[in-house]
Amino acid sequence: MIKTLQNRFEQGYRTSRYPKEPIQLPERYRGRPQIVPDAPAELAAHCAAACPQEAIDADSKRIDMGRCVFCGTCERLSEGRFVKFTQDFEIATAQKEHLITDGSLPALADHAKQHFKKLFGRSLQLRQVSAAGCNSCEADLNVLATPFFDLARFGINFVASPRHADAIVVTGPISRNMKTALLQTYEAVPAPKAVIAVGSCTLSGGPFRGSPEITEGLDQLLPVDLFIPGCPPHPLTNLHAFLSFFK
Repeated sequence: MIKTLQNRFEQGYRTSRYPKEPIQLPERYRGRPQIVPDAPAELAAHCAAACPQEAIDADSKRIDMGRCVFCGTCERLSEGRFVKFTQDFEIATAQKEHLITDGSLPALADHAKQHFKKLFGRSLQLRQVSAAGCNSCEADLNVLATPFFDLARFGINFVASPRHADAIVVTGPISRNMKTALLQTYEAVPAPKAVIAVGSCTLSGGPFRGSPEITEGLDQLLPVDLFIPGCPPHPLTNLHAFLSFFK
C-alpha cells in the first residue's frame, strides 16, 4: 500500500482538464478539413478523382466527412491549395447533411436535442455495438475509460447490458451478419433512447461502400441522433460529441 501511494504521488495528476482548458493535439493530426474557396477548378477535380472514398464534390467544392477517411490524399495532391486539414477535433454533428461541408460546421450544442440534456445530463449509460468493425473505432472509445480522459467523471459510462443503457454507440460497417444483433440490441434499450454513429464505416460504409454485405449508413436502419466522423474518430472527438450533445 505504501508503494502504491508513493507511486501515485510521484505520478501526479494525469487527467486532462479538457473541456475546461483547450488541448493541443500533435501537428500530424488531421481534423476538420478546410476547403480553399478560390482553388482552381482543375485542382478540385484532380483531388476529387483521386479521393478513394469519392468524398469530394469538385463542382460545389465540398467534402463529405461522413465518407472521408482523413487519409490526406487531397491535401498532399493540392499541397494545401484546395484542402487543408486543421487540428480541430470538434467535428461531430446532429444532422448527417451537416457533414457535407466546405469546412464550416454548426455548433453541435446548438443543434443538440434539449430533452436529451434534461434526461441524461447527469447520468448517461452507453452500450457499444461493434457491427463488424476493425476495432479502431472501438479502441478509441475504450480509451475514454483511461485516467487521461476519465469519461466517468462526467457521469458517462459504458455498460454491459442494453437494458441498462440510455443509448447505443454503433461502430463498424454493419455487416449482414450483424444487422439482426444490432436491431435486437436497439430494441432492448428502454425508451427514451438515443443512437450514436461513430466512424466513417457506420456513417457511410467507409472503405466497404458498394458491397452487398454491409449497410451504407446506420441511418438507413435506425434513427440516428449523433454523427461522429473519422477513421477512427479521435477520443477527444468522441468526448466532445458526448459532452456537447448530452451535457
